[in-house]
Amino acid sequence: METMRKLIICSILCLSWMGYAQTEVGNIQKEIDQTVWKPFINAFETLDGEALNATYANDVLRVTPDGIDTENAFKSKNLERFKKNKEDSVSISLDFWFDSRHTNATASYEVGFYRIGFTDKEGNTNFSHGQFHIVLKKIDGHWKITQDWDMAKINGQAITETDFAKQEPMQF
Repeated sequence: METMRKLIICSILCLSWMGYAQTEVGNIQKEIDQTVWKPFINAFETLDGEALNATYANDVLRVTPDGIDTENAFKSKNLERFKKNKEDSVSISLDFWFDSRHTNATASYEVGFYRIGFTDKEGNTNFSHGQFHIVLKKIDGHWKITQDWDMAKINGQAITETDFAKQEPMQF
């Protein structure tokens, strides 16, 4: 009987701790959503390269189908691309959702799918789809993207609207 009582108490304590840990992780992810992802989307949709670059750390590993950038060249390309989009009257919409998120107090690994819409001045919209793998770290009290890996294909197959449509986009 005493063993059963100890087992029940231990089980209750473990379940309580697991609930607390899940709540804590959820709170951290909400903080990341508000301090990184919401500004990230806003920067894309307002064509603000400086704001987009501010979501990244000073030292970033960026991987795309074009190669690996360890020198932050992508940041100057963000500025150039958004400037050209403004000059050409192109607007951008960005939607994404998370397939998985693994988070602790100082780091988060987040995988998901994105859809970027490019609308020209005539109102024609073209979409680009892909998958992202992001590592965020808390640096000096602020969440920053430290690794960013995008791909447009999985196992040689292009990522399409059908892949993106498997879940609803995030709302912040």
